[in-house]
Parts: sequence; C-alpha cells; structure tokens
Amino acid sequence: MKKALICGIGGQDGAYLTKFLLAKGYEVYGTSRDAEMATFSNLTRLGLLAQVKTLSMAVNDFRSVLHVMKKVAPDEVYNLSGQSSVGLSFEQPVETMESISGGTLNLLEAIKFLGADIKLYNAGSSECFGDTGEKKATEKTPFHPCSPYAVAKSAAHWQIANYREAYGMFACTGIMFNHESCLRPSRFVTRKIVEKAILIANGSKDKLRIGNTGIIRDWGWAPEYVEAMWLMLQSDVPKDYVVGTGKSISLKEFIDLAFKEVGLNWRDHTETDTSLFRPNDHLRSCSDPEKIFTKLGWKAKYSNEDVVRLLIKNTI
Repeated sequence: MKKALICGIGGQDGAYLTKFLLAKGYEVYGTSRDAEMATFSNLTRLGLLAQVKTLSMAVNDFRSVLHVMKKVAPDEVYNLSGQSSVGLSFEQPVETMESISGGTLNLLEAIKFLGADIKLYNAGSSECFGDTGEKKATEKTPFHPCSPYAVAKSAAHWQIANYREAYGMFACTGIMFNHESCLRPSRFVTRKIVEKAILIANGSKDKLRIGNTGIIRDWGWAPEYVEAMWLMLQSDVPKDYVVGTGKSISLKEFIDLAFKEVGLNWRDHTETDTSLFRPNDHLRSCSDPEKIFTKLGWKAKYSNEDVVRLLIKNTI
C-alpha cells in the first residue's frame, strides 16, 4: 500500500485528491497548521475524514515539515498548501510568499535532507502567465505574474525545476488553470455568482455585486483535475504540465449562464462594484493542455459551460 501525504488536505483539491487516492488503495495522511482544531469540513462533507490520518504541520517551519516527513515516510507528497486567494494576496503579500514559496522550499529541503525516494507534486497556477492574449499558454510560455500570489507561485515553480535538475529529485509542478466545485469557499467569484443567483431565484431582493466582468478565464471541474496531479507522479520522468480545458469564457458569460440556469436575466440582478477590481489583473487566460494529453493521456471531460451547470446543480 502506497502512502501519500497531502499538505493542505482541508482545501477543495485536498478533499477531492483524498477521495481519488483512497479509491486507488492509498494510505492517506493530511496536514493542517493545527490538525486538532481544524474542522476539515470538506473531508467531512465527502464522508472521508475517518479514513484519513491528520497531522499538524506548518509548511513555513522547516522543523515542522521535517518532523512530519520522518514520521509518515510517504511515497508521494502533494503540496496543495499555502494562501490560495489571488485577491487576498494583495492584502497579505508576505504571508502569501512565505506559505507558498517558503513552504515549497521547505518540502524540497526536507526530502533532500532525508535522502528518501519521495515523489513531490507541487500545485502551480496559471496566474503565473499573466495575460496570455490571443495565444494559449503552454509549458514554454514565459511567466508574467500580476499579483503577489502569482509571484509566489512562480518562485515555487522554479524552485521545483531547480531541485529536479540540480539534485535529480522527482519533483514536478502542475500549472493549474481555474478549476471549480461546490467545495470552493464563498470568497471565490464562481461560488459567489452561483450562490447569489440561486438566492435571487428563490426570492431574494439582493443584487450580485461584481467587479471586472470582462476577464476571460479557463474554468474546469476540480474533481477531475486531481487525476492529473496523480498521473504526473506515476510517470517515469518528472515533468511540469499545463492543466486546463483548452477553452475560455468571460466572467460575463459565466454570470449569464449561471442566471439562465435558474431562469433569470443576469442584467436585471447585477451591479458593478469598482471596489472589487484588483490593483493589477490580467484580461485573458487560456490553456493549451496538449502535452499532458499526449504524454499522460489526461483530458478534461467537462467544458467551461458544463462547470457552470454542475455548480448550479450541486448547490441547489
């Protein structure tokens, strides 16, 4: 039985990855900064908490990371930890850098220090690319991060590449484009839109207050993206991969689809709030996932439009 350590198991991806790995017969360990106080609500919602061994670990504390690594002795480590909100990173840039970049470095150093045969997956982000314009982003597209979050993810990406090349470690990054589910916190715009649309359809007089609806993103379905993470660690050679649907829609289209699903015209129930605009943001983001399909056989089954419908269906 393989052992997997999921850093940041309490989040959306951590919960779905746990479900996936348990189905594969893994023994799953998961970390949180304070496992005794954490609710692990997503694991509970999926009925998985009793099947997981949880531990306390602060990724920005090397001693904490090393202690857990020695205790668990995992075959695979999935680094899904760190501050996960682009918007919040403008308010908490230091914590964002420490938890994402510093945390990744501590994991790499711990594996190197132990000299163990451990495979490491790092959760990267399409935010590193910035505005891709009319072109789709590949693994060779230059980075142009537009937020503290994206800067931190970019640093972590190159740390992974450096340790892989310098020390021969099996470490890789999944450059993940947006992927959504009903386990997303309400602060994420997709959840905010869906929840508000349903509330209004049920009689609420509130309006959806939204920022820049012109942004264009590649939105996928999170439960199927965790398979891509796993596949990267089953490969013979560690490589970085772009993970996305290959198509994008605007936030305006996303809102339109969500309100249509509940029988409403979005224009009657929304208003622009300039306070929700980010200090620096990119307009267009789209993936080219050809490499992961060619090399690992992974392809997104659900389109951007499917994601909106799934979110509405699973929230009502």
